[in-house]
Amino acid sequence: MNATASAHAHVFPSDLGWMALAWRGERLCRLTFGHPSAAAAEAALESDLRKRPEEADTLPAWIGELVERLQGYAAGQEARFDDVPLDLAHLSPFQLRVVQACRRIGRGRVRTYGELAAAAGSAGAARAVGNVMAANRFPIIVPCHRVVGSAGSLGGFSARDGVRMKRRMLEMEGAAQPRQRRERRAGALAGRN
Repeated sequence: MNATASAHAHVFPSDLGWMALAWRGERLCRLTFGHPSAAAAEAALESDLRKRPEEADTLPAWIGELVERLQGYAAGQEARFDDVPLDLAHLSPFQLRVVQACRRIGRGRVRTYGELAAAAGSAGAARAVGNVMAANRFPIIVPCHRVVGSAGSLGGFSARDGVRMKRRMLEMEGAAQPRQRRERRAGALAGRN
């Protein structure tokens, strides 16, 4: 992927705030969401790309379909994004494994940073996984909101409204929060005795 090629952008409203996405060729290179206005979404995208993307005159079919899926997801509908082509050239081999493992976390499920590290083949690298999730260029599509702390915390979230947005998305998906997961696990263990 030619990183110097101009990116194209599209800004659109959703039930999770204004979203903006950018793509080069046939690959998505950035998604941002949760913004209070189109201008704020566009500014966040420009800041992330360090260059103003070109507003597309017409949307490629795959981008139009992705916009509809993202709006549906934001409205609470079930949507999958594991087929969306992403520009991942900026990732190291470890980061790529983490992103691939994160993309396999299904709707309504959560994994701890440690569980995701193990799934990526790097058990014990929970902190490094947290760094990968914090730098995620594709929230929702790489569902970093489904990665939580093992001690019952939600961890961080880089979208607008931070952890509140993460909680909102997990509740919308029907995911068990970390505390609920611990209580179920403790109940299951108590039932074995």
